[in-house]
Amino acid sequence: MTLTPVPKAPVPEAPVPEAKDAAAVLAGRGPWQLARAQLRHRTSVKISLVVVALFLVMAAAAPLLSALGGWSPEEFDKTAVDPYLGGQPLGALGGISADHWLGVEPVTGRDLFARVVHGAQVSLLIALTATAIVVIAGTAAGIAAGYFGGRIDAVLSRLMDLTMSFPSLIFMIAMMSVAKDVNRILLMTAVIGLFGWPGIARVVRGQTLSLKHREYVDAARVGGSGPWRILTRDVLPGVAGPVIAYTTLIVPGMIATEAALSYLGVGVRPPTPSWGQMIAESVAFYDTDPMYFVIPSVCLFLTVLAFTLLGDALRDVLDPRGSRT
Repeated sequence: MTLTPVPKAPVPEAPVPEAKDAAAVLAGRGPWQLARAQLRHRTSVKISLVVVALFLVMAAAAPLLSALGGWSPEEFDKTAVDPYLGGQPLGALGGISADHWLGVEPVTGRDLFARVVHGAQVSLLIALTATAIVVIAGTAAGIAAGYFGGRIDAVLSRLMDLTMSFPSLIFMIAMMSVAKDVNRILLMTAVIGLFGWPGIARVVRGQTLSLKHREYVDAARVGGSGPWRILTRDVLPGVAGPVIAYTTLIVPGMIATEAALSYLGVGVRPPTPSWGQMIAESVAFYDTDPMYFVIPSVCLFLTVLAFTLLGDALRDVLDPRGSRT
């Protein structure tokens, strides 16, 4: 008689320590903690944050920095330029010296370091304030259109289409040219913000349409919560991720728009400095004094690039579906 061996039950494999540790780390973390953990491992995010922080600190401390340099942005230094050579800066690299850390402007002799830091203050103030207007108005309009629907959605959607159909740059130039005795910084902020809100409103409207029939929103509605409470407690946190991601992508466009308007001569007026205005003035001297053109151009390029890289990373992490479209 032959005995048939009984097959042994498979022995479960021991969990891999690394996988177990990773699962333990991920467990108990919310989406914002996971987003921070992913962003922390991206070199581009670290570099972008350093550059953005540097320019923000420079803009906030512009009066202190120009005082440390020893010159105000409107102060002339005729001893730093050569009157016999058309006002060219004395010395190499546009007059860079211990007295003028980034050189001086041709003809006037104004300190470039003081004008660059004060230009950062003006450019970033306009860009960030206009971005805040765009985000607040666009988020409010998008949530209202997506949640309430019907006639409200139709009116707001047509208003978005109407605003986006305008040739915004041409309209901005016309408005800035007509307005004379007004605060140019306030006017530029309002004009730029006026044409920027429909883009983010459409993003928020789409997100709100996908959230309004979720189980927790229906439960809040059945539980007697009013529209305001539902929008602020349930819908708004759901659209916060895409809004934050797209906000950082809006900022470089606002900076570039301010620079373009100032470059075209309808933005900030002298003697108030801005990067776009400095680039426009430096075009006449790029042959004889290239540093006058390079310094504000590099500042503008680095700021726009840093915000763009930071926005791309935030969009990939906080709104992965939007980054694939």
